[in-house]
Amino acid sequence: MSRYSESYFRMQEFHVEVMTDEIGISPPTVLARVKKLENDSVIKFYSAGLDHEKLGYDLTAIIEVISVKGKIGEVEKHIAKFPNVCAVYDITGLTDMTIVAKFKNRTQLSNFVKKDLALPYVERTNTQLVLLTVKEDFRFL
Repeated sequence: MSRYSESYFRMQEFHVEVMTDEIGISPPTVLARVKKLENDSVIKFYSAGLDHEKLGYDLTAIIEVISVKGKIGEVEKHIAKFPNVCAVYDITGLTDMTIVAKFKNRTQLSNFVKKDLALPYVERTNTQLVLLTVKEDFRFL
């Protein structure tokens, strides 16, 4: 077990104890089941829930992209590499993909849309700004 894993499990001891109380099984059983979920890639990674606005990322943009047919996957993979891109969805409908990205200011957003997305296989984009985030939580269990 790596030092990170050991550290993580030490930090989670309280949570494991809470889980065992809630579901009525022993801590070793909980840890074994979590390990199985990790091995089966059900749990892909652990992360902290960050307040992006407190980190200076005040703008959230939802960007629809129309790509040249046959190049959608290539464009999606390229866009997914940008650090401020939170999600890239391959979708049905009038556009090919939807991007959710966060920016510190309008200049950053403008550069992203006008320069970074000016790819040879991008035909068109449509950018929407989020005015108010009512809920943003991908933990649904």
